[in-house]
Amino acid sequence: MLTILIADDEPRVVELVRRTLEDERINVVEALDGETALVQAEALLPDLIFLDVHLPDVSGFEVCARLRKDPRFVGTKIVMLTASAQQGDVGRGLAAGANHYLTKPFSPVRLLSLVESITPHAPIWQRV
Repeated sequence: MLTILIADDEPRVVELVRRTLEDERINVVEALDGETALVQAEALLPDLIFLDVHLPDVSGFEVCARLRKDPRFVGTKIVMLTASAQQGDVGRGLAAGANHYLTKPFSPVRLLSLVESITPHAPIWQRV
């Protein structure tokens, strides 16, 4: 099973990610702030993490940078999922260690395509 953590303080975004991705092969876990995201990440060691830049306590940039300093997350894919679309924001997210940067609003099709492309070796995508 693929575990995805989404850290976003907008319930509509969390629900869109959950409805788009969660099924019997994918477990979506949510965090509404940065500290909770760090705690959830350490407890669950998710395969993929979506981080909003503007979280209530610890920014998504900071969460990303802290996770990247921990060797347990070297293989974890991190995507900044945010409305902050300025070139400087994108650069800051990638510099913090994010693998990708997806801006809001986004389509469910784009989200699913991104997940498939960054987790191609996950057993859920392999055909039998």
